[in-house]
Amino acid sequence: MGSSHERDRPARTGTTPIRGQAIGILAVRRCQNHVWREGVEGSIKSVTVPNVITILRLLLVPAIVYWLLTDDWKLAFAAFVLAGVSDGVDGFIARRFNQRSRLGSYLDPMADKLMLVSVFVVLGVLQELPLWLVIAAVSRDGLIVVAILLSSLLGRPVEMKPLFVSKANTAAQIALVVVVLAELAFTISLPYLRPGLIMMSGLLTVASAAAYLVSWLRHMGTDGESGPYVGQ
Repeated sequence: MGSSHERDRPARTGTTPIRGQAIGILAVRRCQNHVWREGVEGSIKSVTVPNVITILRLLLVPAIVYWLLTDDWKLAFAAFVLAGVSDGVDGFIARRFNQRSRLGSYLDPMADKLMLVSVFVVLGVLQELPLWLVIAAVSRDGLIVVAILLSSLLGRPVEMKPLFVSKANTAAQIALVVVVLAELAFTISLPYLRPGLIMMSGLLTVASAAAYLVSWLRHMGTDGESGPYVGQ
């Protein structure tokens, strides 16, 4: 009896490490599978109809720039109007069918701003917009980007949500671009509308830049619970 027990002990002690390794391997694999599933599900949630529309709007930017530089005004006008309509459509779909996503909250204002800045710069180069307005608009957006990066580096990130004055500024800039492109595409003259929109865009650009600066300084000087709203 004693000898049989002694023969059994090495067998049990020898299998214990193997079982432990097997359990460890299974646990690691389950963890890997769980992480992989979460990653796949997160990617699928990001691929929404509004985000696809926004990406297509981003792809329109180089096309519009090309058509402007080659004096193809009607195509540039049509593409810009299409981009504006798509911006409203993707927002409606996101709200109506609950397809909001974190990616979309960053991608949508990025697409809008890239579109406007690109068209503003090209129209400024073509002398269809005053250089002071182009410089003011680009500088404002550049300062906002710098503020966002600086806040993130200092561990004080800001919330991506535009102020009302910023929305008004974006609307004025879009209206100005539509008027300029319409004049070029259809050979019409709107002598009072263009100067009025230029002045309105300039004033709103300065006002929105000042509002963001005050809000950002307040955010950086407090506990960071409520930060400036940065977006379009």
